[in-house]
Amino acid sequence: MENTYILHDDTKEAVIIDPGCYERYEQEELKEFIASNDLKVVKLLNTHCHIDHVFGNQFVKDHYKVELYIHQEDEATLRAVKAYAPAYGFTNYHEAYPDQFLNEGDEVRFGSSSIEVLFVPGHAPGHIAFYSKEDKFCIGGDVLFQGSIGRTDLPGGDFETLINSIHKKIFPLGDDVTVYSGHGPATNIGYEKKSNPFCAVA
Repeated sequence: MENTYILHDDTKEAVIIDPGCYERYEQEELKEFIASNDLKVVKLLNTHCHIDHVFGNQFVKDHYKVELYIHQEDEATLRAVKAYAPAYGFTNYHEAYPDQFLNEGDEVRFGSSSIEVLFVPGHAPGHIAFYSKEDKFCIGGDVLFQGSIGRTDLPGGDFETLINSIHKKIFPLGDDVTVYSGHGPATNIGYEKKSNPFCAVA
């Protein structure tokens, strides 16, 4: 269970974030949503490059003729997927290569909208999040979950780094900002600051 996000505005331009669609029916569901809403996909973004977030990268690149944007520190994470995917039973994984690299402070534009890139390592070495100041939301990947945080026992993970990312980059966005996570339901920064057992602050 992984959350794929499609951001779009009234111009109908859209970006796809973390396409976890491995099975054909998942790809068809993604295509159907985009077609039924008459959207034009203009970019493909990864918050990070663990296997469950990149299954559909090549499908999206092929079908919508768009470029893949990641943080350069996660390129090795992306390239490792091909080697270990078969061990998890994913023998039909199609490797995708990044076309552009994103850095802290960059703005990703589509239609009349823009989202800011935040560098938030800890779960993965090149993990980024996408923040909309105007609409008060953050696409956070596997950094902060409702009542939990991303795991740090995978290669490139580090608990202290992750907590620092949350405290220094995510929490300052504001208590009223909604965080859309890579797994599970959305949450609210104010709620997590008070109640999250891993990273709450007094």
